[in-house]
Amino acid sequence: MISLLDKKIEFLKGVGPKKALILQKELGVTTFEDLLFCFPFRYVDKSKIHLASEINDDSVYYQLVGTVGNVRSHGVPRATRITADFTDESGSIELVWFKGLSWVKNRFIPGQRYVIFGKASSFNNKFNFVHPDIEDYNPDDFTIGESLQGVYNTSEVMKNNGLGTKKLAQLIKNILFLSSGMFKEVLPVSILKAHQLIAREEAIFQIHLPSSADKLQKAIERLKFEEYFFFQLHLLRNKLEHDKVVKSFPFTSVGHLFNDFFHHHLPFPLTNAQKRVIREIRIDLGSGRQMNRLLQGDVGSGKTIVALMVMLLALDNGFQAALMAPTEILANQHFASISDLLRNMPVKVALLTGSTRAKDRKVLHQALNDGSLQLLIGTHALIEDTVVFKQLGLVIIDEQHRFGVAQRARMYEKSDMPPHILVMTATPIPRTLAMTQYGDLDYSQIDEMPPGRKAVETIHLFHSQRLRMIGFLKKQIALGRQIYIVYPLIKESEKLDLINLMEGYDALLRDFPEPEYRICMVHGQMKAEDKDFEMQRFVKGQAHIMVATTVIEVGVNIPNASVMVIEHADRFGLSQLHQLRGRVGRGADQSYCILMTDFKLTADGRKRMQTMVSTSDGFKIAEVDLQLRGPGETQGTRQSGALEFKLGNLAKDEHLIRLVRKTVTELLENDNRLQQYENQCVRIQYEKLFKKQYDWSMIG
Repeated sequence: MISLLDKKIEFLKGVGPKKALILQKELGVTTFEDLLFCFPFRYVDKSKIHLASEINDDSVYYQLVGTVGNVRSHGVPRATRITADFTDESGSIELVWFKGLSWVKNRFIPGQRYVIFGKASSFNNKFNFVHPDIEDYNPDDFTIGESLQGVYNTSEVMKNNGLGTKKLAQLIKNILFLSSGMFKEVLPVSILKAHQLIAREEAIFQIHLPSSADKLQKAIERLKFEEYFFFQLHLLRNKLEHDKVVKSFPFTSVGHLFNDFFHHHLPFPLTNAQKRVIREIRIDLGSGRQMNRLLQGDVGSGKTIVALMVMLLALDNGFQAALMAPTEILANQHFASISDLLRNMPVKVALLTGSTRAKDRKVLHQALNDGSLQLLIGTHALIEDTVVFKQLGLVIIDEQHRFGVAQRARMYEKSDMPPHILVMTATPIPRTLAMTQYGDLDYSQIDEMPPGRKAVETIHLFHSQRLRMIGFLKKQIALGRQIYIVYPLIKESEKLDLINLMEGYDALLRDFPEPEYRICMVHGQMKAEDKDFEMQRFVKGQAHIMVATTVIEVGVNIPNASVMVIEHADRFGLSQLHQLRGRVGRGADQSYCILMTDFKLTADGRKRMQTMVSTSDGFKIAEVDLQLRGPGETQGTRQSGALEFKLGNLAKDEHLIRLVRKTVTELLENDNRLQQYENQCVRIQYEKLFKKQYDWSMIG
């Protein structure tokens, strides 16, 4: 028999088929229980009636009782607003509406008393309420509300169909009273006691209908713990299962190629961080289980050298290795740098991209198949069915968030036994994301930069200071330096008043006229061969300035380029700005990053500019980015779906995530199959939550 909580939402009194369809489309709600897990996003206090004279604080909510009069219209037809005077025995305030004007004009009866509730805002030294909640006041029927009332997220579609926040609150209240006593506990008693968590049913009741601020806080703590608990359980069970079941080729020896490169061909001594990471990877490779490791290193920290040395370990053990990059520019860059590093060693390296000619592909396929080609670098062209390895032992995936899960799976299938997987990213990953989105991977971090690198000096200028910027660029060119200028758009947008790349290019031709100056251009809509031609002009020093979109964000390494200008920098996220800044500062000269913006900036935009100017630490930048934008928007999130916690906040919950991860780890160490009596409630809830999910844990 179906439980009440699993009933379809259309059968709840007051919903019906039409509203049920809207709830499903707008909130993803299909059952009674789904609606209960749509929590309030804030709470208001309606436990007191205030007087108009008591209003003294901007942005605070107040509830008043009084009359409404002097309703009047202002402005032109396309920009009309309505105001009215609200009066009680102590004074008056102004009410303001910008929408629903015809309703407002006919709403109020002279002399009738109303209850209004709203947020006070100050304008011209007078308080007003914009779009307040209004109810008729009848002293016989009116009751003071609970101390805290939840406000629910609703869309315009929901409001227009009778599903505003009040209606949602009423529906949820009905379910709570219908389902009293039906909520089953999903956490073991020992965990509830150890962390002083309240019961699940009480938590769900209190989060919707809190009897006090303290009870509300306890409810949030309990449900947030539960949310992180089952997410971590899923990650760690996948990892345990993977480590137990998925075997791979053991790399037992450190052979001639690795040692020869380490002792005779390293261009500079390894940092301690690089040595530590190589040790961690070597232990994985020799364990007999498949390595599934994430390697994070800030821009310029030396990930490519680490990747190459790991590939040489594969070759020393008789296997082939592949490195897959998301763009042709980055694949070409890897091929050029790795070929140069191996130029005096007996290793055959090849490049495969969408631009590789059919004739060359045929030769490459044959060499790959017979094993004479040991190391293959390329783009998604590597996953094609015609690409067959003799014995693929290691796959390195650079900037893996740019590949879909299924694409990565295709590389995984190119060997009889699963190859070892090393995922690399230059995107700084906040610690909370490392424990959540990447929590099923082993994690290595190069947290040390090679000695002797000068920090990039970052300058924030306004568009009104453009002449100063142009003069600075001309001085840098006179010193023999090269310059990137990056724009956020290619095509003009009606919504965003931005200088697009083509307009910027034309303006630069006037500021830097030929033949004294030469400018090249690269953007995502160009053909691969045209893009490569323009890139090569810049690489060879035939162009002073490269005008580009963010196609240069990842992997481009031109030591002579010492200035990065980012137009409309406030339109970029912090991680993206940090990646772009990392394109300079690779040579011996002092490098600069110039952030160009309008004088008028949003608070978030100003915070991003201040952060970029004040620090070059990628991890500090990542933490600020997470606070500003949330995990679903930060660079580096998995394409298989951004994290969307209902209560969890990755920017603030590091301590709790650590605690939950430790709790889950201890639980699985004692009962990894969740078979003990006390843990049966966990297993039932786990299977309910994850029954529809595919297990991609083998491929990261």
